[in-house]
Amino acid sequence: MRLEGKNALITGAAQGIGKAVALGMAKEGANVAIADVNIESARTASQEVNALGVKSIALKLDVSNQENVIDAFKTVTSEFSSLDILINNAGITRDGILLRMKEEDWDAVLNINLKGSFLCSKEAIKVMSKQRFGKIISISSVVAFMGNPGQANYSSSKAGLIGLTKTIAKEYASRGIRANAVAPGFIQTAMTDALSDEVKNEMKKAIPLSQFGTPEDVTNAVIFLASKEADYITGQVIHVNGGMYM
Repeated sequence: MRLEGKNALITGAAQGIGKAVALGMAKEGANVAIADVNIESARTASQEVNALGVKSIALKLDVSNQENVIDAFKTVTSEFSSLDILINNAGITRDGILLRMKEEDWDAVLNINLKGSFLCSKEAIKVMSKQRFGKIISISSVVAFMGNPGQANYSSSKAGLIGLTKTIAKEYASRGIRANAVAPGFIQTAMTDALSDEVKNEMKKAIPLSQFGTPEDVTNAVIFLASKEADYITGQVIHVNGGMYM
């Protein structure tokens, strides 16, 4: 129970990696706020977390909307009395090669993936600074380091998260706040499950371990960073990619 008694807010936690992290943290004893733009799915995920014996609430949250973010954090601190862990996980894609990428697709991805993390981190820091303790963990991506054709917007947003993370780490270390990131590679999701075996085999050729990761692989890294075991780690990136990027 490495996170027993801790209170966490996870954005984009209604499904995928975010939900896996929520369940994993709950199993380690953390109370979890499930924040997602899809409130019905968030409520379902919150019920699953509650079933593990910890407290959980569901929040409808558009991370790109400042007023929405402020209200969500007020609710969390009211329900939980404190906030120890923020996981910046909410993210979208709007793929297309650069010359065909629409400006609105660029803006949408940057607004959710990067601006959203900025807004949420800002509110979390207000709470954590008073506590003199907090962990902020952002979910980046291997493409932040390698780039990826058709994902100029996504790659840029995930690279921006690294700069944001390192800056928070330097600015607020004196307040007891640690900021780190996890950069997943190819993770097995509903999207990868829908791909043909031929396409999946081609993707696996780029991975030295020759297999996709799982949401639980990412969860394990996040839980480590959120735990006391990582108290002397800040401003770092843990790569969870099977050797795809070294």
